[in-house]
This record gives sequence, C-alpha cells and structure tokens, in this order.
Amino acid sequence: MGAMSVRTQSSKKSPEAAHRAGFACFVGRPNAGKSTLTNALVGQKVAITADQPQTTRHTVRGIVHRPDAQLILVDTPGLHKPRTLLGQRLNDIVRTTWAEVDVIGFCLPANEKLGPGDRFIAKELASIKKTPKIAIVTKTDLVDSKTLAEQLIAIDQLGKELGFEWAEIVPVSAVADKQVDLLADLIVPLLPEGPALYPEGDLTDEPEQVMIAELIREAALEGVRDELPHSIAVVVEEMLPREDRPADKPLLDIHAFVYIERPSQKGIIIGPKGKRLKEVGIKSRKQIEALLGTPVFLDLHVKVAKDWQRDPRQLRKLGF
Repeated sequence: MGAMSVRTQSSKKSPEAAHRAGFACFVGRPNAGKSTLTNALVGQKVAITADQPQTTRHTVRGIVHRPDAQLILVDTPGLHKPRTLLGQRLNDIVRTTWAEVDVIGFCLPANEKLGPGDRFIAKELASIKKTPKIAIVTKTDLVDSKTLAEQLIAIDQLGKELGFEWAEIVPVSAVADKQVDLLADLIVPLLPEGPALYPEGDLTDEPEQVMIAELIREAALEGVRDELPHSIAVVVEEMLPREDRPADKPLLDIHAFVYIERPSQKGIIIGPKGKRLKEVGIKSRKQIEALLGTPVFLDLHVKVAKDWQRDPRQLRKLGF
C-alpha cells in the first residue's frame, strides 16, 4: 500500500520493555464512536454515551490498566463553531487538552464519507504539532472491505493535504470488539515511560458528584432533546449517608437541582402532574445505584437560572 501503514495486527514487544503511563484523548464529530470506544477499552461504562453532541461536558477519564502500561483516556467536549460563551469556553478547554495529552486519537466512522466537520477538526489537529495523532476508523462492522479501503485512503490523503503524517491508521469496531486491544497496543509505545499514575482499581477519576449529575442530566434530556437540547445543567448539591441506618442497610441521600434557562421549560421537564420528573428520578436513581453500589434516595428539584449559557457567573457556579 505504499507509504501508508494500516495496522491490523500487533507486533509483540519484548517482555523487559519499560512501563509506560500517559494520557490520550479521542476526538471526532458527535456520533463518531468516541464514548463507545472508551468503554470498550476500559471495559466498563464510563463516558456517558448519548446520541446528542456535547453531553460529555466534563473531562471523564477512563483508565486502561495493563501489565506494561497505564493509559488514561481524557474525554474532551466536542470542538464546534462556538455560538455562545459556553461554546467558546468549551473550545478553549479542548485546545488546551489536546496540547497536554500524549496521543490524540481522531475517530472517523467507516460508514460516513469525510465531511466538513472532519476537516474542521483535522485542521485544528494539524496546528498542534508535537502531539502524535492516530486515525481510528470506527464502526468497521457496518461496511464492506472496499468501502473501508476507500475510507483509509481518504484519511491518509487528508493528513497529507494538511501537512502532517498519522502515527497510525487503525480500523476498529468497538461493538464487535475487533482490534480494540490492538489500538491499545499501538497507543502504548507513544506514551512516556513511567510508573502508573492511578491505583489499580480506578476506572475513572471523575468525581462521583460530576458523574451523578451527568446521569441525571442524561435522563432528564431523554425524549425532550429537540425542545431543550443544551439548556439544562444539573448540580448535585449534596450527598449524605442517611443517619440512624444499620450498617448493612445504608442509604445515601442525594439532593440535586436541574437548572433550566426559562420558566417555560419547567413544564417540559416536570411533565403533567410531575410524572416526567418522577420518571427521570427513577431512571437516574437506578443508574446511580449501579454506579455507587449502594441504595440511594434521590431528591430532585427544577430551578430556573436565567440564560445560564451566556452568563459567566452562572457558568462558574454550574461548574464550567
């Protein structure tokens, strides 16, 4: 295939290779398969997968523990053309993150031709000179080998056009679990040598409160995304173990606020007779209990924070 190297199998490294540890982040258009890939590598649901851009607002790190290395996956918010102060701030976070990680994996779905969104991201990547970039062709289970080959060539060309060389081009399918381990094998040599940065048991260093807020936000958005795409933020005010409970029957009280921008949105979130908010509570409570492994009492309230996406003070308060 000439100068282009596509990896489909691993070359085993010598056993006495030094331990490596470092950070990688996956970038790509919404729906490019970033979260699914993170989950496949880490082997547990960590990033919040949703079919809506910008749901992973916080840096969720999934941690891949291997005998020879520790790979910490940093999930940056999507890079997009900013329309609001929040958009601008997210973009700044993205650029600093890209410059600080050891490897960037650019996810491109095998079943969609390269589009303007991909070019926009690739151009940004080209400006970050030092960080090695791996092109990861996702969702390969959805295409035949001819389509895949064409996509690989197009991606190779894209790098050449923008004046950089991909460190690797790897086709994977996280769903069919194809080549996921190979991807880790290829990222590891690009990490700096050093001891593990996190204890063995950790899968994510995302503070629990942030993950919980994210689960509630996800449940609250379900079914009303078109009406309230981003104008909703969740803050977990406090988490307290219920007092006077026997040790073998603990209960965690979680008090959370769902913030919306306008009073008119209140009815959408709460639903007729509060039915919807109740469902949101039940659904997110189950997921929180699964995450924490303990029974939870979830107390949810809806509050209006006027135009929070455009107000720096509110943004700070809501954790952006």
